[in-house]
Amino acid sequence: MDAALRHIDAWIFDLDNTLYPASVDLFGLIDVRMGLYVQRLLGVDPVEAKRVQKQMFREHGTTLSGLMQSHGIDPHEFLSFVHDIEMDVLSEDRRLIDAVAKLPGRKLIFTNGDADYAGRVLQKLGLSKSFEAIHDIHACAYQPKPHAASYASMVEAFGIDPRTSLFVEDMARNLKPAKAIGMTTVWVNNGSEYGDHEADHSFIDYEIRDVGHWLDELTATL
Repeated sequence: MDAALRHIDAWIFDLDNTLYPASVDLFGLIDVRMGLYVQRLLGVDPVEAKRVQKQMFREHGTTLSGLMQSHGIDPHEFLSFVHDIEMDVLSEDRRLIDAVAKLPGRKLIFTNGDADYAGRVLQKLGLSKSFEAIHDIHACAYQPKPHAASYASMVEAFGIDPRTSLFVEDMARNLKPAKAIGMTTVWVNNGSEYGDHEADHSFIDYEIRDVGHWLDELTATL
């Protein structure tokens, strides 16, 4: 184990485009569903729906958060609709499964999605038994990353010490609040849409391309 990480006792991972490569484009399927939802909600064409959707994402952290604030939508209905996708593009990465199992300490998922969807993804990746718990958008009271309140709710829910916690995430901007409360931060710079927005190494401790590869090397001697 890297000497600089021997103090870590809580390993926290984002889900989408972090525990699997952004190149599989699972989120692209969700993106299509979100566009359809916005079209039906606002009665607009696909081009306008996409513009609104992306604006919500940029300004509010998630499309859901923006639509809740501007249109008072039901989050359960929205999430059920946009997550109604096939996951055939996902597959197990034995290297990742084995490396996560070797990590000393607690292992958690921190996602802007919901736990039902996250559970399906983890099952497909062979990681359904690898994590203690999932802290999702419902648990965050619909205040998504990068809102500071979502990190505070996660820390409180699991009684973790940010100073001995590490957070792995593909959206660089979501690492800034984690660093602010003392977490060690890892940016998965793998080509996620908007992933490099606001990227700044003042709040990024490690920059990697592939979580499985990085963890495999990290845990090689364990």
